[in-house]
Amino acid sequence: MDTNARLLRAAEELLQNRDDPRAAQALVEAHAADIAHVLQELPLADRATIFRSLRADQAGDVLSELDDATLLELVRSLDDVEVSMILDRMPAEHAADVVDELSSEHAEKILDLMEEEKSEEIQEILEYPEDSAGRLMSQDVVAIRETSTVEEAIQHIRKTVTEERPFGVYAVDDHQHLIGRVPLRRLLLADPRSLLLGILEERRSPRQVAILRLPWVMLTLLIEMMAGVVIHYFDQTLGKVILLASFMPVIQAISGNTGLQSVTMVVRGLATGQVQLNRWWEPLWRQVQTSAILGAVCGLAVGLIGLLWHSLTFGLVVATSMFVSVNLSGCAGTAIPMLSKHLGFDPALTAGPFETAFQDVLGVTIFLSLATALLRWLV
Repeated sequence: MDTNARLLRAAEELLQNRDDPRAAQALVEAHAADIAHVLQELPLADRATIFRSLRADQAGDVLSELDDATLLELVRSLDDVEVSMILDRMPAEHAADVVDELSSEHAEKILDLMEEEKSEEIQEILEYPEDSAGRLMSQDVVAIRETSTVEEAIQHIRKTVTEERPFGVYAVDDHQHLIGRVPLRRLLLADPRSLLLGILEERRSPRQVAILRLPWVMLTLLIEMMAGVVIHYFDQTLGKVILLASFMPVIQAISGNTGLQSVTMVVRGLATGQVQLNRWWEPLWRQVQTSAILGAVCGLAVGLIGLLWHSLTFGLVVATSMFVSVNLSGCAGTAIPMLSKHLGFDPALTAGPFETAFQDVLGVTIFLSLATALLRWLV
């Protein structure tokens, strides 16, 4: 027996015996959409009887699932006080959809019987055109000052949020202007003494963004200086085979782009939950396989060019350097965001610059070291 048939039988049994606990429990556990479907199959008088047996919050969910014709018939068969009490328990945007289906006179009566705050909220929503952003938006949000600490924010949420209704957490300034959104997972995992400003999403000011990014940019600068030291160390090799300098930026760019692609995919995976830190080896192993293919193809391409421009040994040097650099860059681009997240940093800010700088130094070192080792066959 499918769900609808089972619920329809439970409804019929409840109509025959209002005290049937098994039938009542079946309706309590049912999804609102399934109950709405069953109500549409019952005569109008029986619909009202079954509907009155539902909990107030469940009744509100069922109203939201009914088609317009059934909704109007059911609301007209109920007492206005009953309807107002149910709408008081519904999210404002859903209650507004119900009220919007009523005649102006009936809607006014219902709104007058509702709690004043909820009634005003519904009327405000109804001022927006149907299917507009204003009509669809939810006002169940928690606004917290950006200068509050994480601990203060959690205390505020406990005081203001009800169990029945979803909510969003948003940071505002002293003038109630939106500063940014606070993801709940980030809020719960953050240091209770830290400020909300430091854990906001996609809405900081340029100055705030610069302050957050500057330490990592400066760290990147220091690491990149090491690449200059490496090049200076191998200046004799470059002086003897000047063509090496032409291939250095190619190897750095291709391996760097491979690493940044890996960073982007892992950061996105961490945000969506597809990448789990407790299973870090899975994305890393996938990246090893992917990088091996990319490195082989790119290495073969630059190796052939090196062969045509100089010699077989030169082609082997650039091909091997490209293959190794791409593979190390891909693995670093996968591991660094996960390590950054594990240490409590924002991988979107830290992983890209650090991976790029790391790869620049590593790529140059591998390339020039291999060229130096095979210098007698290159000159």
